[in-house]
Amino acid sequence: MPMSTSYCSILHSPIGAIYIFAGEESVREITFKESDTKDLSENSLSKLAAAQLNDYFEGKLTAFNLPLQQDGTQFQQGVWTALQTIDYGNTCSYLEFSKQQNNVLAIRAIAAANGKNKLAIVVPCHRVIGSNGKLVGYAGELWRKKWLLDHERAISKKGQMTLDF
Repeated sequence: MPMSTSYCSILHSPIGAIYIFAGEESVREITFKESDTKDLSENSLSKLAAAQLNDYFEGKLTAFNLPLQQDGTQFQQGVWTALQTIDYGNTCSYLEFSKQQNNVLAIRAIAAANGKNKLAIVVPCHRVIGSNGKLVGYAGELWRKKWLLDHERAISKKGQMTLDF
């Protein structure tokens, strides 16, 4: 659990339990990883994040509006900010993403920063795929990445309807 986190909400979603950790001013982590939350209660931010994620799963929300904060280097922060510019229902490859960052030589570093994202779904690292169109690398497991992308495509009516591992 992240530093300075004192609140947690748990959302039971179509892809499993989602643990939402928040401090007083920001959501700090959204994860599928089971966590010990027995000493934590909910606050307005963790509840707001859970409500927005629930709306996302119901197809009612395509963009999140939450105060977010995760610890990382300036480079990682830049990657996480750029991830939020990938539109709902769209994907891009790691190569395309690194070109958009004007840093094609940093493709591995960009992929590593993508993998360190602690704000699942809300910072949409699941929208980055392999250059060959295959699903690669997702801390929440590839079946969840596939579900999320299929869900967004069905709601937005964009692109192919299923993706391969």
